[in-house]
Amino acid sequence: MKITAKTKNGICRLQIEGEMTIYTALDMQTQLLRHLAKAKELEVDLSQVTEIDSAGLQLLILLKRETAARGAILRLIAHSTPVTDVIDTLNLAAYFGDPMVLAA
Repeated sequence: MKITAKTKNGICRLQIEGEMTIYTALDMQTQLLRHLAKAKELEVDLSQVTEIDSAGLQLLILLKRETAARGAILRLIAHSTPVTDVIDTLNLAAYFGDPMVLAA
């Protein structure tokens, strides 16, 4: 798991690479919340996520809840197939509110 951050025009864009699983969740949570503390607008690029389990999904839900509590903006973008599959299976697309392409 690797998180790369780039800030442009006041928007912090995080690129997550690798798995979002129980094995990476604690480290990932620390990094995500650290970036959120510095940003009013956060974009999380999920295009390079290779695997996601319930712990990874809980991280996305935590991030959504924390950004709302801080009055910040969160956008999940470029969902990989594993992320799309989980969000689609659990019918959470409306909860996150981000445009995503669902399988037919």
